[in-house]
Amino acid sequence: MTDFKTIISDYTAQVDAQLEAILPAASGPAEHLFAAIRYSTFNGGKRVRPALCFAAAEAVASSDSNTAKVAAALEMIHAYSLVHDDLPAMDDDDLRRGKPTCHIQFGEATAILAGDGLQALAFQQLTELSDIPAEIKVELIASLSRMGGCYGMVTGQAIDLGATGTALNLEQLKTMHAHKTGALIEASVVMGAMATAQASPEQLSALKEFSKAIGLAFQIQDDILDVESSTEQLGKQQGSDASNQKSTYTSILGLEQARSEAAALYQKSIQALDVFADKADNLRAIASFIIKRNH
Repeated sequence: MTDFKTIISDYTAQVDAQLEAILPAASGPAEHLFAAIRYSTFNGGKRVRPALCFAAAEAVASSDSNTAKVAAALEMIHAYSLVHDDLPAMDDDDLRRGKPTCHIQFGEATAILAGDGLQALAFQQLTELSDIPAEIKVELIASLSRMGGCYGMVTGQAIDLGATGTALNLEQLKTMHAHKTGALIEASVVMGAMATAQASPEQLSALKEFSKAIGLAFQIQDDILDVESSTEQLGKQQGSDASNQKSTYTSILGLEQARSEAAALYQKSIQALDVFADKADNLRAIASFIIKRNH
């Protein structure tokens, strides 16, 4: 199986080049805003969602310039969500990936605008796909709207905010994270496959099963790391979930059962890829990284 570090460098180079092409230069009358946008996008992220996008395309057919554009759109939605998630009115975090969060570095108003700008640029990027049937382009835009909006990530964040200080049960927690974290991971995988214009219904169904399982495992691992890792390893404040009185998989299941649940979900995700044989090896490597990472 291909090592995650080997594949991520190539995928990161491709998506970063595409982000450079779409993000405004930090100059002109909105220089401060554009600097904040670039700061929040090029701040050392692991590029897991773009990697999933590329790997899904390659499981179905091959990746190309459209894959890079879809991956860039997904990363901009992810970056915007983190900028807004860190705001004082939300999680009120001062650190992101070991650096001051956007609102600390540029001010709260500029951080809000940076998130707004990144979201708009993501959808602009999807309108610039080339040599692809119009109906697929529209479905890609619709998918990102659903998964990044009221039927996905935004609803998950709303549930999270509403639940702060209250105890959720396990099913409620799964529902929250299926929206807040899982939806954009599912979008990354499915949209990468869709953009090839070659994905069969059977392949899309298998990729949805894979992404739902690994998306939930991703969140469980996050909760485990919030307990076990240091602030330096995480790049953000360790123990912030407990201090913010948030329900987590570790607070509900305990550390060992949370680990077992993540491992079971990982196995489920791997089994879903059987239909692709060795063409999905990069997806398998990313899934392995997700449950073994320490930050």
